[in-house]
Amino acid sequence: MPGILPRVRWGARAAARRAWPRTTAGRRRLVRAAVAVCALALLPYAWVWTAADDRLRSPEEAPRTDVAVVFGAGLWDGEPSPYLAHRLDTAAALYADGRVRVVLVTGDNSREEYDEPDAMRAYLVERGVPGSRIVSDYAGFDTWDSCARAKRIFGVDEAVLISQGFHVRRAVALCEEAGIASYGVAATGDRHDAVWYYGVVRETLAAGKAGLDALLEPDPHFLGPREKGVEKALAAG
Repeated sequence: MPGILPRVRWGARAAARRAWPRTTAGRRRLVRAAVAVCALALLPYAWVWTAADDRLRSPEEAPRTDVAVVFGAGLWDGEPSPYLAHRLDTAAALYADGRVRVVLVTGDNSREEYDEPDAMRAYLVERGVPGSRIVSDYAGFDTWDSCARAKRIFGVDEAVLISQGFHVRRAVALCEEAGIASYGVAATGDRHDAVWYYGVVRETLAAGKAGLDALLEPDPHFLGPREKGVEKALAAG
């Protein structure tokens, strides 16, 4: 056994040497191919970045719009996570300022013990947003689903989208592709901690799926019938 491991390591090194091009031209071709692959991998991220570049606003500059869409961001012991709470705080402030009339909360309720939209609704009500002005989407399983359902199920044509700064660009890009004239507002109050930077890195990877969603425009995981919740909430005001 002791003699086997050195032979295995030597064999691996030998295979690597055989795979590496022996000529300068071959090495150049390999480097160019690697650069091309990296560039292609970053194209979706570049699209997300540029697609939303002129659609971002601060909370103070958010246009007066009928609907704000708040994307789910996880629960802690049944309560909104800190990042989700910051999104909801921003939505409540926009409502109090008269910049939005209805808040559409969209999140995951794929299992009985996990209900993002109801937790989001309760949080907003505690902060002064009337329950009649909150509409729940229980099948917002990812960003594309939330955007597609906001348009196709709830009839949203224009909206302010509220999320963290690292995610809101992708949300704007996808909702625009879904047919919603969108403005992105980054939630306030976040600390740039390890979780934040993890989110930044994750967005680079998520851009690839976003590009495919924009290209293929798949049906959401759950489509269902048209709902008039947004129309009724607007009429109630």
